Amino acid sequence: MFQTMIQIEGMSCGMCEAHINDVIRRVYPKAKKVSSSHNKGMVSFLSEEQPDIDALRTAISETGYTFVSGESKPYEKKGLFGR
Repeated sequence: MFQTMIQIEGMSCGMCEAHINDVIRRVYPKAKKVSSSHNKGMVSFLSEEQPDIDALRTAISETGYTFVSGESKPYEKKGLFGR
């Protein structure tokens, strides 16, 4: 499993977050725990396969938001209390 973090400029409200979440789910229908924060300008999600950052950049840019950076790294679910 991979955790992907994307920094985006241009989100200013909850509706912007919803638009970005929809874009992520359209590009990666099996994405899990898609979460956006317009205050932080960040989006995160989990996926079984490592996502194509360039495909995300293109899809996000097409919506009018600015893709700043993206990073995907292996994710290991931690047990109860981080054990």
